Amino acid sequence: MLQQTQVKAVLGYWPRWMKALPDIPSLAKASAQKIHKLWEGLGYYHRVRNLQNAARLILAEHNGEFPEKYEDVLALPGIGRYTAGAICSIAFNQPTPILDGNVIRVLTRLFGIAGDPREKKTNAALWSIAQELVSVAAPNSCSGLNQSLMELGALICKPQNPLCQECPVSIHCTALRQGRVDQLPMTAARPLVTQRRFVAFVARQGDSVFVRQRPAGVVNAHLWEFPNIEIFPGDGDLKKAAKAALRTQALKLEQLCQISHSITRYAVKLDVFRVTRTKKQISAPGQWLTPRQLAKLPFCSAHKKILDRVA
Repeated sequence: MLQQTQVKAVLGYWPRWMKALPDIPSLAKASAQKIHKLWEGLGYYHRVRNLQNAARLILAEHNGEFPEKYEDVLALPGIGRYTAGAICSIAFNQPTPILDGNVIRVLTRLFGIAGDPREKKTNAALWSIAQELVSVAAPNSCSGLNQSLMELGALICKPQNPLCQECPVSIHCTALRQGRVDQLPMTAARPLVTQRRFVAFVARQGDSVFVRQRPAGVVNAHLWEFPNIEIFPGDGDLKKAAKAALRTQALKLEQLCQISHSITRYAVKLDVFRVTRTKKQISAPGQWLTPRQLAKLPFCSAHKKILDRVA
């Protein structure tokens, strides 16, 4: 849950998840709908699918016991070098290094390391330092060291306005001594935000609403949504867009709301329209579902906001 997500965003999800799926066997056997519903709103949904695949591999290859060897942890789906190092050092007190954004900031400033941390040579140097530090902390303080580095970066050695006067290692900080704290780490500029526009359509017949499930292999795979289509510059005919999304002809549109949200480097505006149609007049793939049925399904974040308005 904490991969690419802040702690404060995870706090509400953790107890609910553990109550529903308290152990590895229950996770391995859970339905796709259940794990996606429990994860609904956390984003990066490939993580929850990797989590379940890891549970299944642990059952198949490790007798249901989470592995303790670094190589075995690293081999689990969805676990890379940083996550494996964090698990093995924090949970098992092993001398495995970690390198997340907070630790990178601490190490580049403390040792005065220039260069983009994502560049191969600089990144390798940072991993080498992290390994040396945690090796010195072995055998008893690996967990404490790595957690301290992360906390130091999160609370003291912050990206903006770091609290250098409160830093316990400021006397050793090369960047502070050289007056370069605000210059390190030397990260590349973030890619420009791309504006995108979509229109979504809410078709209703009695108590039922028309929705569809996103296919495997796409962003937000397996989640549910209202029929929608992307609008590009020059596309101004909403009726034409509605016909393409719903595969229907004569229709009446009524604007319902506009939703703004962001996905990675995209800023998305979603215009939502109510469609007056009957079941037989919509031939697009999808299902007519009642509010009770809809409540059990995992929805994309933006489309969950639509559902909250119409269900």
